[in-house]
Amino acid sequence: MLRDDINNALKEAMKAHDERRVSTLRLVNSTLKNADIEARGHGKDPLTDDELLSLLQKMIKQRQESVELYDKGGRPELAAKEREEIAILAAYLPQQMSEAEAKTAIAAVIKDLSAASMKDMGKVMAALKERHAGQMDFSRASGMVKELLK
Repeated sequence: MLRDDINNALKEAMKAHDERRVSTLRLVNSTLKNADIEARGHGKDPLTDDELLSLLQKMIKQRQESVELYDKGGRPELAAKEREEIAILAAYLPQQMSEAEAKTAIAAVIKDLSAASMKDMGKVMAALKERHAGQMDFSRASGMVKELLK
């Protein structure tokens, strides 16, 4: 389970006195606990590995946005810190699909669902998230789906 991998990595980082990795993995654990508490409040089970992958992708996206802002603001030391955190978080995601692989996967889902118009976009995106969680950037995939469903 991904949660165990993260906890084991945290222990190893603590032993190695790797402060950046320790702080990043503690932040991940904190975010996971908050998400679990929120899910429990809505009567749901703790996060599954797929939901955890989505959470990690969201954390990476937040850091990428921060990197852009720090670069524009002339703060390279803060941008470098965010890039280090991105690398640590990305290590727990499965290999990302290339654009060509993503297009192939999207076309297969559209064919499987017999999607024909923009009305079917929600079904297509849900199926993509179910089949390829953590493997593709769904904001980019959304644009590709729109292109194929015109």
